[in-house]
Amino acid sequence: MFNRIKADINVVFQRDPAAKSKLEVFLCYPGLHAIWLHRISHYFYKNDFVIIPRLINTFSRFLTGCDIHPGAQLGEGLFIDHGMGLVIGETTEIGSNVTLYQGVTLGGTGKETGKRHPTIGNNVVISSGAKVLGSFKVGDNSKIGSGSVVLNEVPENSVVVGVPGRVVTKDGVKISSSTIIDPNSLIDLNHDKLPDPVADYEEALNKRLEELTTRLSQLETIAKKETNNE
Repeated sequence: MFNRIKADINVVFQRDPAAKSKLEVFLCYPGLHAIWLHRISHYFYKNDFVIIPRLINTFSRFLTGCDIHPGAQLGEGLFIDHGMGLVIGETTEIGSNVTLYQGVTLGGTGKETGKRHPTIGNNVVISSGAKVLGSFKVGDNSKIGSGSVVLNEVPENSVVVGVPGRVVTKDGVKISSSTIIDPNSLIDLNHDKLPDPVADYEEALNKRLEELTTRLSQLETIAKKETNNE
């Protein structure tokens, strides 16, 4: 158990530059406390207890601001940054080395039964306020932009932005952006440097408008010269 706690603390140091000491992380990181409390509630959940895991879950939500259902499966190396407003549904499955920022929702879309929450692959980063809703998979090494609403499966090594979420980079190849994700990087935490397909479209539209304006000006000049010659 102590080795696992030590590993959890090391994860925080690897991904949060604000962490100053192990004691600070142990005492003051609500995302870490939420993970620890979830492990206890998940143990009781797997052993067919009903009230006890939900009570632990309720206490954890009050203490940390994170609402993680006791049935959710959390992988090793999970890092929850800040965590306030985080919601993880009952049938969610999270792989290894995943990073979740505040306000993330891993939820369902209705009253389905069975598997109704997403499966998150390894080395995935889900940025602040993103919503991943449904029983599909987010592939390994993918990144979800802040405020995105993801309703469909995400391939591996992809970047998703927008409402609804759209894949804009796949395997480091730009689909509609100038940003390239390094496929050799295990966990890319630069979630502030994601593509903006709307801005790309507006830039292309503005460039085309300038070209048309220039061409129109040239045609007007030619027409004036021909009129003067007559």
